[in-house]
Amino acid sequence: MLKGTKLNSILFNKCPRCQEGDFFVSKSAYNLKQFDKMHEECSHCHLRYSPEPGFFTGAMYVSYAYYVAFIISSFVLFYAILDINLDYYLIVLLPSLIILTPFFFRLARRTWINFFVNYRPEMARMAGNSLQMKANSKALQ
Repeated sequence: MLKGTKLNSILFNKCPRCQEGDFFVSKSAYNLKQFDKMHEECSHCHLRYSPEPGFFTGAMYVSYAYYVAFIISSFVLFYAILDINLDYYLIVLLPSLIILTPFFFRLARRTWINFFVNYRPEMARMAGNSLQMKANSKALQ
């Protein structure tokens, strides 16, 4: 359903070009020893995830946008709709921002690379075909 969209790559930790290989080493953002560890390249289509030094500096702006969206939407929900006292809202907001930091970090990096890399299904097929040919040649030996 989402295959072939940028949303698939962003939400499911997949390579933006082939949407087969994983982007981050760990599946969970809350594996705190490895939450920021990325693969050097896609295991399927061999796209380099860091094309140049400092590439993911722009992801900080995306992360900032995610934080602002979260703060505004939670403010509207808790203060404007549910009419919860602003002090209680802030007491809940600050720890939740700290808890969400690894999630927003990873989400921002996947979003940032998707600005620059498009899905190319032929890359997924070519990589899959080359893997199949390698497996066949090993079977023949």
